Amino acid sequence: MCRYAVHSYKRHTVCFGCRLALKAVSVCPYCHHAMISMGLDFKAPKRGDVKQWKKVEILYQNGINFHSCGCNGPGYRPRRLDEVEHFLATSGEINRRKSEGEKLLEKIDRFAGVKRKFYA
Repeated sequence: MCRYAVHSYKRHTVCFGCRLALKAVSVCPYCHHAMISMGLDFKAPKRGDVKQWKKVEILYQNGINFHSCGCNGPGYRPRRLDEVEHFLATSGEINRRKSEGEKLLEKIDRFAGVKRKFYA
């Protein structure tokens, strides 16, 4: 069973502008911008590690975060900033969050593919 289903955990949130990570906070106490939920498997870099914060921000901007059910973790994430470009080029599409429009288009494509196969 997934560990997040058994216990209640606080969500991990970040403010990229202040390089601040807190649990279960919705507004940054310093700049008063909305905190971003990164998932329960997120481990924040040290505040002074600018390269790691930049890496995490780039991953987030490309729809990749650290959400999982708790069984196996969120999957592979690059360890260094210089690995991010290769990661996004090769496997970023697999891990990327999809918008509601993209999900709808996938459903339409699946339906159209099934319909073509069924009637062809």
